[in-house]
Amino acid sequence: MTGTILITGANGQVGHELNIAECPYQLCATDVNQLDITDIKQIEAVFGAVSPGIVINAAAYTLVDKAEHESELAFAINRDGVANLAIACRKLGIPLLHISTDYVFDGEKRGAYVESDPVAPLGVYGESKAEGEAVLRATLDEHLILRTSWVFSATGNNFVKTMLRLGKERDELNIVDDQLGCPTSAASIALVLLNLASRYLGGEHVEWGTYHYCDLPQTTWFGFASEVFDLIEGTDDLKLNPISTSEYPTLARRPQNSVLDCQKINSSFNIKSGSWREELANIIFTSHD
Repeated sequence: MTGTILITGANGQVGHELNIAECPYQLCATDVNQLDITDIKQIEAVFGAVSPGIVINAAAYTLVDKAEHESELAFAINRDGVANLAIACRKLGIPLLHISTDYVFDGEKRGAYVESDPVAPLGVYGESKAEGEAVLRATLDEHLILRTSWVFSATGNNFVKTMLRLGKERDELNIVDDQLGCPTSAASIALVLLNLASRYLGGEHVEWGTYHYCDLPQTTWFGFASEVFDLIEGTDDLKLNPISTSEYPTLARRPQNSVLDCQKINSSFNIKSGSWREELANIIFTSHD
């Protein structure tokens, strides 16, 4: 076993943070141009060249609404690509750490979702991620699925970036206020994944399975947007209007409740949830001009 951590999807939000994070082990970060997870032969070639000790899959199709019209592509990446990685990892005898989503749930539960709650996705994106989870469990024993929610960062497409753009273009914004969830910074997710990978490579026992991780506290999209603009000078005149989901129709339905219970990862690995407010402030103050 080598001490190299192979990362897929390095151009995504979490992949980018994985690539720039400090880690005691060698990182080999690949984007889709270097490693297309839908191509099993390409995976085998890269695995052969790199000889990784563990793989972190940050590659995913994440366009929730577009997935309703691009289901074939969504399943090719989020299900079949995961299967390809799992098969290749099984051949090498190495583990796979994989990122999943709150969108595998339907949002009907009262209270936070635990790992054992049944999945019931509302759209193609959630279905493709749920099937990716299932194929990973069926293919590779040494796997860890990390479900997370409402991912944001200074890069890529996300809610915070959209708010920053719209805040400059408009003087009034309507924001959904009846969907509950936990914003989670890509940097937080990257640190958790590298923590787990480093433990394994360092010889610690890792209890494989499915875990939830998100930053705290829970809020709504309106609450999240309010925090964004509270941190930005010159937006006092911007009017934010709380609206219902029904007033903002989208192609794909969103869960009304996306809150994830993170007690399992805390008790198993002593990994505690971070503060998304602190992470948000870091992003705003370092990237906003």
